[in-house]
Amino acid sequence: MAVSVPIVGAVCGFWAVVAFIVPWFIPKGPNRGVTQWCIVLSAICCWAFWGLNYLTQMNPLIGPKLSSNQISAIAREWVGIIILNNKKVLNYCQC
Repeated sequence: MAVSVPIVGAVCGFWAVVAFIVPWFIPKGPNRGVTQWCIVLSAICCWAFWGLNYLTQMNPLIGPKLSSNQISAIAREWVGIIILNNKKVLNYCQC
């Protein structure tokens, strides 16, 4: 998974609007400041949560644990290699 600049920009822009523009539209009242800070902090937390999850999925530390049968099936379907007894037996093209 590579960095998709339009997606990252759109999500960051959305949370920036929520954090910096939306608080200006809160009606005046005794708790306006508290409400504004709640919105700003919620936007920051949601942005940080999204960002950390996005970054951890780009380069995962732990990959799936596959059996030899699963690896053979992947090699056969993706690359066109048939593996029997840990030896490449046939390399064919599905052109």
